[in-house]
Amino acid sequence: MSGHSKWSTIKHKKAATDARRGKLFSKLIREITAAARVGGGDLDANPRLRTAVDAAKASNMPSDNIERAVKRGTGELPGVTYEEVTYEAYAPSGVAMVITVLTDNKKRTLSEIKYVLSRHGGHLGSTGSVAWQFRSCGIIHLAADAYGEDEALEMALEAGAEDLRHDGSIYEIKTEPGKFAAVRDALAEGGAEILHAELTRIPQNTVSLSEKDAAKVLKLIDALEYLDDVQQVYANFDIPEEVMEKLAAE
Repeated sequence: MSGHSKWSTIKHKKAATDARRGKLFSKLIREITAAARVGGGDLDANPRLRTAVDAAKASNMPSDNIERAVKRGTGELPGVTYEEVTYEAYAPSGVAMVITVLTDNKKRTLSEIKYVLSRHGGHLGSTGSVAWQFRSCGIIHLAADAYGEDEALEMALEAGAEDLRHDGSIYEIKTEPGKFAAVRDALAEGGAEILHAELTRIPQNTVSLSEKDAAKVLKLIDALEYLDDVQQVYANFDIPEEVMEKLAAE
């Protein structure tokens, strides 16, 4: 499995089982609120909101929490208004990062991000220095042992997907951002068991890392993602799967 996909899978497993679950809930609530504020509270008419709600349900967030987050976004309940901001940065070994945040105080958030970067050997980049290295797309994972590769490919293409890769224990289906919700829904309606689905940014080129350098980069990403305002960190590292598993277990 590619380093990016493997780390994404590991993060979701960790968030579901360890002390970071509270952090995950907080981030999902912010995303639901922001999505509802921008596109309204109708899941069928707001793909971003539908994706956020599906992620919250997959993480076993109580329905009442989800409903309140939606209503805060639509203005039916009072709540904080979050601004979406994207920062571009570099980790050790020249790894490029895109950091997306939802914040009610940009000055505070920027200060926190700069502090974490400096503590872990990274630094901010100028606007446009990093973003061009990433492509926005939808990613959907299916269990590889549930389908033959030809069957999975046919399912994906019929649903409107762009590509399918057999990556270790999963099939990774890639979609255009605008088709993500439709492809995910078509697969689900066809009976496919979706392990994970998200809108993400895929690096167009990667930086290969040794175990020592990988530990530094992943520690930095962990520290950034632990900040309340940070929603996602996308990075263009390439780390061998066995190294990734070892570091994730530490």
